[in-house]
Amino acid sequence: MIRTGVRTAAWQVQSLLLGYPDDTLLGELPLLTRASAALPVAIGGPLRPLLSHLHDGAPVDLAAEYVDTFDHRKRFSPYLTYFSHGDTRKRGMALLRLKQLYRDAGWQLDDGELPDHLGVVLEFAATEPEDGLRVMTDYRAGIEVMRSALRDFGSPWTGVLDSLSATLPALRGSDSDAVAKLIAAGPPGEEVGTDPFAPPTYMPTPIGGRR
Repeated sequence: MIRTGVRTAAWQVQSLLLGYPDDTLLGELPLLTRASAALPVAIGGPLRPLLSHLHDGAPVDLAAEYVDTFDHRKRFSPYLTYFSHGDTRKRGMALLRLKQLYRDAGWQLDDGELPDHLGVVLEFAATEPEDGLRVMTDYRAGIEVMRSALRDFGSPWTGVLDSLSATLPALRGSDSDAVAKLIAAGPPGEEVGTDPFAPPTYMPTPIGGRR
């Protein structure tokens, strides 16, 4: 059993590491390295390769790599409702439900920020662990699809998803089947007459400095 304090600390670190690698994030690497070292090995260990990658990489190269990974490849999409709903009306309703959940908890997102970005969900979960865990459990299949795609691509961000998965309940048979089906079929297709919910080329800067 993972203690709530360990989970919330891990989710905060994971949230930051899914952010755009700007000067603010790179300046926090020493703190994030210490925080990850304090986590259990199964949770903190997977984060170390990305921390080293961010430490050693040139900022301009890291920025380009981040954009190429998360903005140009749908199977790496950090927007969790995309995996279950695609660009459909159902996704719009799912986004509204998440926004209402955040409002009820006293959260206010920036206008351009989508509530289903995994980094945002993790930041929320770090402060509202019960509700955050429920959201990630609901969208677990998408998390695992993203994790599998990043691993197949050899992305240094794979470790964040490996670390996250280690904080979540073990997949049951039906969950594993859902992941396998989603990997095979991909997200639902776009419905006629639906405005797409395409992610911005760059993440806007939300409360707390995420990009």
